[in-house]
Amino acid sequence: MRKAMLLVVLALATTILALAMAPNSVFYRDRRPTRLGRLVIRTQAVWSGLGLPPRFQVALEVPRRSGAGVQSIPMVVANVDGERYFVSMLGERSDWVRNVRAANGMAVIRSGGRTPVVLEEVPVEERAPVLKAYVKRAFGARPHFVPGPDSPLAEFEAVAGEYPVFRVR
Repeated sequence: MRKAMLLVVLALATTILALAMAPNSVFYRDRRPTRLGRLVIRTQAVWSGLGLPPRFQVALEVPRRSGAGVQSIPMVVANVDGERYFVSMLGERSDWVRNVRAANGMAVIRSGGRTPVVLEEVPVEERAPVLKAYVKRAFGARPHFVPGPDSPLAEFEAVAGEYPVFRVR
């Protein structure tokens, strides 16, 4: 049983590493995930939900607006001044953002266990430091942001309205 589990984990890690080398256009078009992108998202959500590395990635579960089950999505946790935040790298059109708003912020974080949380949307004028911390940590999100990890805070302030940010409570 242990060998089988180790092989599954190794296969997943190898697949994720190989996919990480692929160009971003394979996974996203017009700020929407492709079929392959959705498959990778599901795989990463399972991985993160089990509490496997990297530790700054978790699975976020949000009730779907349609009432048909739960959406599970891998999320990178940005830490600023001791608080945790989630950022929508695809902007306002992300399904998870719409689902969080419809659920009044009620969600569950999975990372080896299940933790009910409330996500509180951060006002635009407070988002820049969080966006900067997020871009530094979330390598996969960088193609979706014009400011890079070493850009000045002013560049993040200029785009803050395009990226919803939620504080974890």
